[in-house]
Amino acid sequence: MADIDEIRRAADTFTERLRHEPIREFYGRSRGKRLPADPVESFRRTVAKRINATHLLLFTIGQVDMAPPGRVDAGSWTSRLAPDGTQPRMRAVIERYLGLHLEANLGREQSVRHFRDALRRLVLWLREEHPEVTSFEQLTREHAEQFLRWLGEQTGQQTGLPLALSTRRSIVTLLARFVSETASWGWDDVPGRVLFTRGDIPKIAKTVPRFIPDHELVALMDAVEQLTDPYQRAALIVARWSGARRDEIRRLEVNCLDTYPDGHPRLRIPVGKGYTERSIPLHPDAAAVLRPLIELARARGARGLYDPSADRAVEHVFTVRGKLLSKGFLFDLSLKAACTAAGLLDSRGRPTVSAHRFRHTIGTQLAEGGARLQTIMAVLGHRTPHMSLIYASLSDPIVKQQYQDALDRKLDGVSLAGPAAQAMREHRLDPQAVSWLQTNFLKTELELGHCLRLPAEGPCECDLVLTCSKFLTTSDYAPRLRQRLATEHTLIADAATRGWDREVERHQRTADRLTSLLKDLGEEPDACIHHGGPIAGL
Repeated sequence: MADIDEIRRAADTFTERLRHEPIREFYGRSRGKRLPADPVESFRRTVAKRINATHLLLFTIGQVDMAPPGRVDAGSWTSRLAPDGTQPRMRAVIERYLGLHLEANLGREQSVRHFRDALRRLVLWLREEHPEVTSFEQLTREHAEQFLRWLGEQTGQQTGLPLALSTRRSIVTLLARFVSETASWGWDDVPGRVLFTRGDIPKIAKTVPRFIPDHELVALMDAVEQLTDPYQRAALIVARWSGARRDEIRRLEVNCLDTYPDGHPRLRIPVGKGYTERSIPLHPDAAAVLRPLIELARARGARGLYDPSADRAVEHVFTVRGKLLSKGFLFDLSLKAACTAAGLLDSRGRPTVSAHRFRHTIGTQLAEGGARLQTIMAVLGHRTPHMSLIYASLSDPIVKQQYQDALDRKLDGVSLAGPAAQAMREHRLDPQAVSWLQTNFLKTELELGHCLRLPAEGPCECDLVLTCSKFLTTSDYAPRLRQRLATEHTLIADAATRGWDREVERHQRTADRLTSLLKDLGEEPDACIHHGGPIAGL
């Protein structure tokens, strides 16, 4: 460690000397390289990176006891936030805010980076449009409205297209949280008032999970099996069979795999986005590709690295030369190669399958297989039932069965009855009605059938008038129809005894209609009920 500290001090001293030398006159000239904007800073970063790599190697093999410094540094983030013209009072608040979130573990590292990016956009906008503003305390609602309009006109640096709704939503949400938290903490040089409301957050459409269709999944996994790198192949196969997030797979520990009492593999997924460890069943194919990598990591005998999510030193599986392999290498590059081999590319040559779609696929398959909501939550690591309900509602077997019983039988003459049955047989339902019924069929259920009336058509009358043009029933409701028919005959007999002729006529029409529906369904009324029997003397 003394040697490492000494070479770091020597590098710092040499870098300070370079700041006073005419380095621009000779930097990179011999190799014809383009001169960096700040060559001294570029040199400092290169040297620091190589010293840290050496430090990591010595720590991994046990030659030094102190781990290398982490790469997370809130100060370095804010130094790149707005290097030219950032007001000192704003910079101080941002450094304090990001540093607090990192040091106090108020948010994951990626979340803090999102905060950094959102604040960076606000500071850059203020520098261009309102250079007179020197502190966040001077911001008003009018500034917020101007920023929102400006944000809606921005484009992505790489695509040149308008910013996605999800990106704008994230920026506004994080800025609103920044204003709210700093105000509640009583900080100086902060707005201390509401700038952004819930109404300012862009609304996004709610979509269903994008699972991978079976034919695409088979072709993709065949291509994954052909990948040459064992780490990339294992990462994708584990993602396919576990539904774990990318970062959770990347940080798997060497003791992550064991078995249930019956010998079936079990995977322990580390603390991730949900701040909770979980153990889930793992397909034997995934366990088979993971075991060699676990044995290789154990054979190295390397020291574990500190994992901030687990708050302890961890010996990871997906490491090479003491460094965790990146998510880009394990998933992005490998999926690009696999999708290219499987022909799963869009018109621009980009992969149509992302690593997260494996997670959607597992959730959908569990729901379609009849798994309970608690099981889906446990496997996917959802903290609230609402997230898992998306899969349950998408693949609800009851909804599917009732839909098939009523709509998919429309060509069967004896399966449907009621005024709406003929319209369905002749395909006279408009596309809007069909689309609404497919999504909300369970909501249309009545006591004796279903009402095909759309919400815009007003209140339902099917229960009051069985001749309503929107009424539909199936043979599944035959027992209820018989019971209702028996009730109507009882009411007819009672009304006849009391001399209520109008009531007799009304209940008789209902009884006739029920009898007709049963006959249309191919069902006969109960033998004990004879049409017109209770009022034979009329």
